[in-house]
Amino acid sequence: MKYDFDEMIDRRGTNSLKWDIAENELPMWVADMDLKTAPEITEAIKLRAEHGVFGYSVVPDEWYGAYINWWKTRHSVEFKKDELIFSAGVVPTISSCVRKLTTAGENVLLMPPVYNIFYNSIRNNGRNVQECPLVYANGEYSIDWALLEGCLSDPQTTLMLLCNPHNPVGKIWDKETLSRIGELAYANGVVVLSDEIHCDITDPGCEYVPFMSVSEKCADNSVICVSPTKAFNLAGLQTSAVVVRSARLRHKVWRALNTDEVAEPNAFAVQAAVAAFEHGGEWLDELREYLYRNKRTVSEFLRAELPQIKLIPSQATYLLWLDCSELKMPAKQLQKHLRVTTGLYLSGGHIYGCGDSFMRMNIACPKALVEEGLDRLKRAVETVR
Repeated sequence: MKYDFDEMIDRRGTNSLKWDIAENELPMWVADMDLKTAPEITEAIKLRAEHGVFGYSVVPDEWYGAYINWWKTRHSVEFKKDELIFSAGVVPTISSCVRKLTTAGENVLLMPPVYNIFYNSIRNNGRNVQECPLVYANGEYSIDWALLEGCLSDPQTTLMLLCNPHNPVGKIWDKETLSRIGELAYANGVVVLSDEIHCDITDPGCEYVPFMSVSEKCADNSVICVSPTKAFNLAGLQTSAVVVRSARLRHKVWRALNTDEVAEPNAFAVQAAVAAFEHGGEWLDELREYLYRNKRTVSEFLRAELPQIKLIPSQATYLLWLDCSELKMPAKQLQKHLRVTTGLYLSGGHIYGCGDSFMRMNIACPKALVEEGLDRLKRAVETVR
């Protein structure tokens, strides 16, 4: 490989949310990578920093062009410039849209187990969480279509938060599934907000389907959140985009982001995104291969050493969803047990809804850390009673 993803990088002492923990602990929870970003991005940030003046920034044409070209060449969908809005992050966008596109007391629909911050964005704004749990059978997840149709037909339901690809399950929704979701949402007047932040982290040979590319109804009735932050490890730079095809809906989203003051870039947000999309393709392809190897390392280890823990098959994200039901220990208790006995810090599945027998493991790190994490997991499981 051209890029060294085996390099061990000490992140302690850098104000890292992930690594601000005890010395003996190994964090494999929150979704950022323990890997350096593409060197082309670092160089772009250095060049901007060397200018030495960090005043207010605007969004230039090259930012729009970078997003448009990346999605056209990588994902076979073409955005128009006026459909794109800068945002300081996907989560701020979601919270702003919940406030603007719904009213207090209305329902926002989720399909758990799902990204836990979705719950915060709904509840913190006085809206009701409406759940349509995914069906888990034989190690796979699917949609209960009758239940979904019932949820969407509830007149109190006005917004659906879709995770595409799905976090924490790692599932890539196919075109037929997305089309069916889009048809049901459109028929019931429910706007779909599709969080597609993990779209570039897919297994080699796998491609995600952009929600707005599926049909005209999907395109006209959706808000799409995209960003280079997960794929290129840039979360701390707070840079993302919102894509909205409907002019009326786009105006509402634009008003929401500006009202909440999250529609202006910091001094590095534009440069980093442009460098990622214009020059980071080769790095990303090598990263995807590396992450896939880490996934296989986990899969092989569990089969050989910890058969009581099942890895859910996935095609996207660097987050693994582990079925720990055979251990007969609730996720919150198991999470604490792992951390106390070996220092291994995973995310308990209980926070994602419908995941009380699961753990989520972040494998976006050097292989040596993955192997250490697996060793700690085995030692901890051996002490479970």
